[in-house]
Amino acid sequence: MTLHKTTTSYPLSPRNRVKRRHDRGFYDHDTVHGLLDASMLCHVSYVIDGQPYCTPTFFWREGTTLYWHGSSASRMLKNQSGNQRVCLTVAHLDSLVLARCGFNHSADYRAVMAFGTAYLVTEPQAKQRALVAMVDRFFPDRTASLRQSTAQEIKATSVIAMEIEQASAKIRAKGVADDDEDYELPIYAERIPVRTVLGAPESCPRLRDGVERPASLGGYSEGRLLEEALRDAYFLQYPGK
Repeated sequence: MTLHKTTTSYPLSPRNRVKRRHDRGFYDHDTVHGLLDASMLCHVSYVIDGQPYCTPTFFWREGTTLYWHGSSASRMLKNQSGNQRVCLTVAHLDSLVLARCGFNHSADYRAVMAFGTAYLVTEPQAKQRALVAMVDRFFPDRTASLRQSTAQEIKATSVIAMEIEQASAKIRAKGVADDDEDYELPIYAERIPVRTVLGAPESCPRLRDGVERPASLGGYSEGRLLEEALRDAYFLQYPGK
């Protein structure tokens, strides 16, 4: 098995070891964190009374801790607040791969699975800091310019945290990969790149006269890759991390 260890790595066990195509497995913090920070949407898997669930939600990372939030009335968050073991995943689709055989049709992708024990952030200052980070991680320093959340709004929002105990990334960046003998077949094959690109900002139609778009949102400009904007925002909010 090829184990990529360019920096500190997450511990390896049967739980997070990439089972197929070991050469595509990465466990180092740089790779795992880079893929997490390039995403805003994750899927959190958990079990309630023996029934598996998987919920999409926004999340963010601070060091080796992941955070997500939702309504205090959420079944998912109520269940996860009691030290529930969960698996959080993100995935980036990079291309569609059309080969000369159905078996070799595939996709290029980058994905992460992170494992840990979820818990409710209850300490008031920690929760307040997390609610600020929920916005500022994606839009640095924006909270300072906003109306303050009311006590009821804060009460209605729960924040869940999870220390990453183990994680793995799996990356396919191979493009078309046919069997050697199939390259001689008169069959068309190609790789179709896939990118998530930002469109032109559409300001709220009810903006008051004279309210301009803040310069701090310049990273979210038309034509940029979303993952680049998200990574830049992360390093502005957490420099050196």
